[in-house]
Amino acid sequence: MNRPHRSIRSDSMLDGIAQFAKDFRGQLTTETMLLGNINDDEQSITSVAEFIRTIHPSVSYLSIPTRPPAEKWAKAPEELKINRAYQIFDANLPNVEYLIGYEGNRFAYTGDIEADILSITAVHPMLEDAILTYLEKAKGEFSTIEKLLKEKKLMVSEYNNKRFYMRKLMMQ
Repeated sequence: MNRPHRSIRSDSMLDGIAQFAKDFRGQLTTETMLLGNINDDEQSITSVAEFIRTIHPSVSYLSIPTRPPAEKWAKAPEELKINRAYQIFDANLPNVEYLIGYEGNRFAYTGDIEADILSITAVHPMLEDAILTYLEKAKGEFSTIEKLLKEKKLMVSEYNNKRFYMRKLMMQ
């Protein structure tokens, strides 16, 4: 979720995005995260789709929270609203895709299990199944995870009745 400073106005942000898109010579892609009861109403979705149409992206992704979000109140919209958002985007844009599922358990292995786990979980939380799959691939033990939890380098978070492991921020 984008939480700009209070002094930044949304119209100036949109102007900046439009200017960037005009000047950019590469392949432009957008991602719009839908949040239940925040931006999943038809008017909001239509407004976003119409703006995105003006910047001519090659692909526009619609996403929902699939891992624990920064704000506990952030939830995915109902399926019907996600489908309606897709229909609105598809009517306005040439190439729309969903990003609404878990990306899987295929993570790189360097040989240093602790460093790998901390590196992966610094980018995004890992499902417990993903941790177990990774440990099996790396020939590691769950005691490594327990050690990282005890050292407060990792933390556990529950989201949608699933257990995630996240790197703990080191505050000074």
